[in-house]
Amino acid sequence: MALLGALFLVLLVGAHAELPGCKIRITSKALELVKQEGLRFLEQELETITIPDLRGREGHFYYNISEVKVTELQLTSSELHFQPEQELMLQINNGSLGLRFRRQLLYWFFYDGGYINASAEGVSIHTALQLSRDPTGRIKVSNVSCQASVSRMHAAFGGTFKKVYEFLSTFITSGMRFLLNQQICPVLYHAGMVLLNSLLDTVPVRGAVDELVGIDYSLLKDPVASTSNLDMEFRGAFFPLAEGNWSLPNRAVEPQLQEEERMVYVAFSEFFFDSAMESYFRAGALQLSLVGDKVPQDLDMLLRATYFGSIVLLSPAVIDSPLKLELRVMAPPRCTIKPSGTTISVTASVTIALVPPNQPEVQLSSMTMDARLSAKMALQGKALRTQLDLRRFRIYSNQSALESLALIPLQAPLKTMLQIGVMPMLNERTWRGVQIPLPEGITFVREVVTNHAGFLTVGADLHFAKGLREVIEKNRPADTRGAQASSVPPPSMAAV
Repeated sequence: MALLGALFLVLLVGAHAELPGCKIRITSKALELVKQEGLRFLEQELETITIPDLRGREGHFYYNISEVKVTELQLTSSELHFQPEQELMLQINNGSLGLRFRRQLLYWFFYDGGYINASAEGVSIHTALQLSRDPTGRIKVSNVSCQASVSRMHAAFGGTFKKVYEFLSTFITSGMRFLLNQQICPVLYHAGMVLLNSLLDTVPVRGAVDELVGIDYSLLKDPVASTSNLDMEFRGAFFPLAEGNWSLPNRAVEPQLQEEERMVYVAFSEFFFDSAMESYFRAGALQLSLVGDKVPQDLDMLLRATYFGSIVLLSPAVIDSPLKLELRVMAPPRCTIKPSGTTISVTASVTIALVPPNQPEVQLSSMTMDARLSAKMALQGKALRTQLDLRRFRIYSNQSALESLALIPLQAPLKTMLQIGVMPMLNERTWRGVQIPLPEGITFVREVVTNHAGFLTVGADLHFAKGLREVIEKNRPADTRGAQASSVPPPSMAAV
């Protein structure tokens, strides 16, 4: 009975799990690019290591090592890969550090000082970043584990007390190596938990697309890593800004990502586009009214000729009134994605009326328009853009079949009016696109769009339009350098 109860609970939770409208997969092919940019950033961070002064005494010799600075860093052998449960693993082996520090030696009344160049060799760093979803739906680095060690150090001592320094070098270099080991992991921990998270803060989560609608890219669950990729599921839902709490139920086919040939893949379900169109519908944007000179002259003449019988029965003051043509979408348009292409179905009312000055308008006719638009998607930079084309068009009367026959002559001119006057306005908006959830400074290149049954995928490669250091410095939280000590990892994370 307990087993049946547990099974029922699992099924109940699964039945209410929210489906993603957008998925993103980062493949292992992207890691080489990320590693190159990341290592440059890591080298710059490690060069900021501050090592405490080293003081000591051996017999009558007193020594002080201070002003230790990293002058050079070489990370020759490194590997970045996905690892289940740890998400992202960086391994650096056989690296080296160049150091410069000030020496001071006192022996009885004799004093010696100066600067010395040293090198730390056999630098080994193993660090793992764990990614998760925070309470706001944003992707975050939630934990950094680290092990670091320096296997040997060498210092080129000189000067009056060269022989003495060579005698003390074992104590000095051992102490410096110990201190250096203690400093590497805190720097990496701070870089991950503070600086990389400031970069991830630039990923859009929930914000305005324009003055009417917004989009919600909240993560639905923690990212999932395999040995070859990292998968993320986003809500991918538009909403009218005037109704921030409104949401469209997602009953579309869940997008699937199977490919791994490109650096990144983005999948969008029909729900993604349906929520956009319903949001604009609820915001009152899917309507158009043309009055007087705004109605094309040829169409104005044709409409007046078509409804001449109704117009001549009106009073003389109304007959020559400006003509009004109003299109109003009656229900939210719907998107259909098939391997053969993407179409959008629209049903709208078309009202034709005369608008006499200072008088109520006089309706001449009301008809229904069914249109089917083809949609071509493109991912450029980091924006998903759409190009619409009117493919099918039909109008019919709400009154009678006989009136529908009389409307046949209006089919061609109305379609032309839509193609010339309406479609450019729609495409001007849809081609502006909507941003994909990527960090600042990273864009897509060499995109390929593939249609499937119920969803489409975009495969692309990544490009750093800005350096990682540039973006992080721009978004660096205030006083992070001074606050680095507050983000030091637990002692168990730093190798000794």
